[in-house]
Amino acid sequence: MTYPDPEVFGHDPWWLIVVKALAVFVFLLLTVLVAILVERKVLGRMQMRYGPNRVGPFGLLQSLADGVKLALKEGLTPAGVDKPIYLMAPVIAVIPAVMAFAVIPMGPTVSVFGHTTALQLTDLAVAVLYVLAVTSVGVYGIVLAGWASGSTYPLLGGLRSSAQVVSYEIAMALSFVAVFLYAGTMSTSGIVAAQAHTWFVVLLLPSFLVYVTAMVGETNRAPFDLPEAEGELVGGFHTEYSSLKFAMFMLAEYVNMTTVSALATTMFLGGWRAPWPISMIDGANSGWWPLIWFVAKVWGFLFLYMWLRATLPRLRYDQFMALGWKLLMPVSLAWIVTVAVTHTLRADGAPPWVTAVIYIAFLALVVAALSVWKALRRKRFRDTAPPPAPPEPGGFPVPPLPGQLRSKEKTHA
Repeated sequence: MTYPDPEVFGHDPWWLIVVKALAVFVFLLLTVLVAILVERKVLGRMQMRYGPNRVGPFGLLQSLADGVKLALKEGLTPAGVDKPIYLMAPVIAVIPAVMAFAVIPMGPTVSVFGHTTALQLTDLAVAVLYVLAVTSVGVYGIVLAGWASGSTYPLLGGLRSSAQVVSYEIAMALSFVAVFLYAGTMSTSGIVAAQAHTWFVVLLLPSFLVYVTAMVGETNRAPFDLPEAEGELVGGFHTEYSSLKFAMFMLAEYVNMTTVSALATTMFLGGWRAPWPISMIDGANSGWWPLIWFVAKVWGFLFLYMWLRATLPRLRYDQFMALGWKLLMPVSLAWIVTVAVTHTLRADGAPPWVTAVIYIAFLALVVAALSVWKALRRKRFRDTAPPPAPPEPGGFPVPPLPGQLRSKEKTHA
């Protein structure tokens, strides 16, 4: 099999660089169109209905029809908006989402019209940090959209999105530290090469679970879609947007979903490598075949997004922030210390069973801490919950209103 040599990048002819950039852009656009249709179909089946089935055979042209409809709708600009920023916000949301895919390896080195090139636009020594930085810039589009709309609910949605990114970007970055320790590099192609024998999802399962949770919060998807909570904020940060400007926010959301799914594939699932037992076939990890394995893994994560949306209700905002700050970050920090210790012990020649014992002790400690925290939380709720108010004559029991004193407190007062 052929690994992309770091020296390969930067030496392609200009026309090949343009072709690869266009291929990445077209891949993302097609993925978005298909993902919107598949999500509506999957949600329909999970909710015992058909989903789109009118436009085209089996409803396959529904995404295209929706795009044409949005393009032909009148683009309204409400009075009182900060017009330059209001118009720039959708663009700021889309461009970083597309740029982040530039360092994602989609396959090994192949031959294109006689030129040897990697199925990757480019690579950097700090490629993963580049992805984190670029995706963090995308939140400015949402924040500016909420602020420039000149309305209260979009502003609240934009502020929620910025708080989500601050919380879950930290947990996401911490989940990568263990990968860097094992791979010895921050280059995405180097991380894929380090998983030649064992995928990091097996060696670093807690990091994988933290990342999967953080990537759902990072992309503002259900059950963490609080910036666009219809029941509280009308439509969230894009309430005042219509036509193509609204479509660009939807494009940015689905491109971000694809990017973080591709990053999860690269960091934990071996990247473009074939899964076992397909990997035992000669040639499964060479040529253009790895592109199929890569796309299949990315779609596995996209299906997970759809499954979560159909299954879980939206969290309260305090629950969502507590999950990030009180659970994901402490677990990530403890896991980094555990991985660093075991990695050092293995480098010093310690037997594998020592690593296994330390990992089991870490998992047992996390489970015990969660059990104690849950028990204390339940006890505190039981001690502080006011008793139900006695029913009025001819009425029904009514729970006490916020600030209402208990009967004993009224007596002492």
